[in-house]
Amino acid sequence: MKDLPVAHRGYHDMNNAIWENTLSAFERAAEAGFAIECDLQLSADSEVMVFHDDTLDRLCGISGDVRERTAAELGMLSIGGTKDRIPTLKQMLKLVAGRVPLVIEIKGRTAELDDGFVEAVLEVLEDYKGMVALMSFDHHILRDLKRVEAPYPLGLTAMGDKPDDFFKHDDAMHLGLNFISYHWPHLPNSFITAQQKAGIPIITWTVRDENAREHTYKYADQMTFEGFDPRETSSR
Repeated sequence: MKDLPVAHRGYHDMNNAIWENTLSAFERAAEAGFAIECDLQLSADSEVMVFHDDTLDRLCGISGDVRERTAAELGMLSIGGTKDRIPTLKQMLKLVAGRVPLVIEIKGRTAELDDGFVEAVLEVLEDYKGMVALMSFDHHILRDLKRVEAPYPLGLTAMGDKPDDFFKHDDAMHLGLNFISYHWPHLPNSFITAQQKAGIPIITWTVRDENAREHTYKYADQMTFEGFDPRETSSR
């Protein structure tokens, strides 16, 4: 969690030539030596896909829910008009092959719709030899990961700077989670300070400039970044 900057959705170039959550972005991150953050969705035939949005509009230019198409159909769709197609988690793991750590966010819907999602993810990861951490905004996903005793560090993805937010986050942490990925503008706050005192590593999202980078390293342990090369900015 602390050693390497985490490339948000891979080391893309803000969706100009190299788009987010593509094999090109993941290869670029691995070559640069950055940890990789990516997002998982489930296809209509229960294949684990690497894709952020619930719908295809923004990234593929067509309407429709990701979960209404099969893995084969999704794998034919161009991302941003590039040669990259929507990859499966299996394809992503084969490409990265343990070269850098992976911080994987599971994008849930509802407990009912996500039945079997966690199990599908863990089945794909079972024989992977690299370093992996799993996280989610969705508490039911985190509960499912704990229920099946997922053998990876588990984290809460979160944001908010109000007491009601902290109450909800604290409820999730009672599951026995290992780290937190928090929205950097909402730091510092009492919830994160308490978690740090308990020894919980904190990473931030999404850092896009030097101000956010400096803020991260003042109040957290590591950043999830995009839009710049951390190797070319001032050191910690």
